[in-house]
Amino acid sequence: QAHLWNSGGGSVQVGGSLRLSCEANGSINVLKNGMAWFRHSQQREREAVAYIFPNLDTTTYTDSVRGRFTISRDSAKNIIYLQMNNLKPEDTATYSCARRTRQDLNWVNDVAYADWGQGTQVTVSA
Repeated sequence: QAHLWNSGGGSVQVGGSLRLSCEANGSINVLKNGMAWFRHSQQREREAVAYIFPNLDTTTYTDSVRGRFTISRDSAKNIIYLQMNNLKPEDTATYSCARRTRQDLNWVNDVAYADWGQGTQVTVSA
């Protein structure tokens, strides 16, 4: 059974940093799958934040986080990371990773993904 476990969330002040982790179990190989981070809150619908392509180090980001967030993978540990710097109050959300299973849809479309992590809360205060 596929499983993704998210961790690393917390409460920080504006300008602070956090690193989120997405640990995959053996049935998901984070190197061979496109993996993304999404976020959602009561104020906003689920939003794609960052994506890393399978078998490549190529990454892409939504405009609001580009230059501040970095998605990466450790293939040996089978973990995806999201390094978040210069955090802003609008980054407050629950962050979840997901495995892309449909290539016919844009990476920002959550329908393209299966096997979601349980989410980790990030709170940024002024």
